[in-house]
Amino acid sequence: MTSTLPSGGGGPDLADGAEGQVLLREMLRVRRFEERCVELYSAAQIRGFMHLYIGEEAVAVGAMQSLRADDAVVSTYREHGHALAKGLPARSIMAEMFGRVEGCSRGHGGSMHLFDAERRFYGGNAIVAGGLPLAVGLALADKLRGRDRVTACFFGEGAMAEGEFHESMNLAALWSLPVVFLCENNLYAMGTALARSESQTDLALKAAAYEVTSWAVDGMDVLACRAATQRAVDIARAGGGPCFVEYRTYRFRAHSMYDPELYRSKEEVELWKTRDPIDALERQLTRAGLLAAGDRDRMEVEIAVEIDDAVAYAEAGTLEPVEDLTRYVYQRALP
Repeated sequence: MTSTLPSGGGGPDLADGAEGQVLLREMLRVRRFEERCVELYSAAQIRGFMHLYIGEEAVAVGAMQSLRADDAVVSTYREHGHALAKGLPARSIMAEMFGRVEGCSRGHGGSMHLFDAERRFYGGNAIVAGGLPLAVGLALADKLRGRDRVTACFFGEGAMAEGEFHESMNLAALWSLPVVFLCENNLYAMGTALARSESQTDLALKAAAYEVTSWAVDGMDVLACRAATQRAVDIARAGGGPCFVEYRTYRFRAHSMYDPELYRSKEEVELWKTRDPIDALERQLTRAGLLAAGDRDRMEVEIAVEIDDAVAYAEAGTLEPVEDLTRYVYQRALP
């Protein structure tokens, strides 16, 4: 099976150099953080499962720019980029990856279960489509309490073959909830090509069957991702009900660190890398005179310092005492 690249250059123009540099820096942060995680995983300092976001940075960074601090985010097991872009400290995330008490989930969750209630980041969810019902519940709570909030729910296209997707879309539409469903379509789910898992491969069209305002966008263009998400958030916040955005993107790495990646060709991956969202934005900013020589180098140095600090913090972190292993385990008392 082969895939088709989305056409490039269709995103909005960017006139603000400072704004553009923020987007570039945030995408670089996500990329470099994960690249360091690969090194640490190979050295067995990070264990368990790990799913990388490399290649999809435009989605997380573009989308988070459209959300407010009090808006909720529900994510998937490929959530490092979402967490960093939402504002979780690199220290807290890295400590969690190391399984330390100082981590955002006290070391209980690891790579797949990042969580921060204070910042309204509700996972990290290992179950495919498992976050969608949670997002509906959060949005329902906000609506019942009259809060001016939106819930953003990220998921991969593989989730659209699950029952939770249909139930969640149906309830959100029936109750006109302030939730935006953000589908990161990287074409292969775990390792199955889209055409092999979905009879309708136009995912925005499929979502529209629930009377939900839906559209697709080039997920390799951070400006297009930001504009599309802003439109969805504005509709939901104004009482227009849920929206669905399909980001047509691509992951450059395997599904997980254990994936032999036999379902796609190396040539296809290299072809998609020519659409690298980081390089694309850098070229756009440079052409517009909004990125000076040395600006990216400066960002790289700052990011390297931040990540080195996060690793040192995690390495010096605390392992949970044995006597606390059942502290957050609940058992229903028998009569």
